[in-house]
Amino acid sequence: MRKYLLNTLLDLEHVEQNPIYHPEGNALFHSLQVFQLSLKLSSDPDIWAASLFHDIGKAIDGPTHAEIGAELLVGIFNENIRWLIRHHLDLLIHPSKTKRALKNSHRLEQLTMLRHLDLKGRDPYCDVCSPEFAVDYVLQHLPLIQA
Repeated sequence: MRKYLLNTLLDLEHVEQNPIYHPEGNALFHSLQVFQLSLKLSSDPDIWAASLFHDIGKAIDGPTHAEIGAELLVGIFNENIRWLIRHHLDLLIHPSKTKRALKNSHRLEQLTMLRHLDLKGRDPYCDVCSPEFAVDYVLQHLPLIQA
């Protein structure tokens, strides 16, 4: 599982992003930044995992990356983490509809945090941890991983 997760994450190194929206560069650098911010701003292991892996689908297809990313993690992460990844753009694309549908729920809190982290992870000069450290951290601290 570690090797699969690491390789899936490393595939993002070659995914260059639009510098207007992502001045930080490739999707791997962005994902590591979002992960590091999640460790500082959240104590929720589901948020840590979703932050690290939210864009893994971009290595396959940009427009449908959220759905693809969630599917790549079936059988590895719990349903909530996959749901967060699948829906991480909902507050960008349909903010009112999403807020209305998830009103007063823990999922809305988690999705709002993930959206905040995703927006903050855009510093081109940030120092980031290694992908190996990030994957190992998630695997060591996430009790909700499925067998």
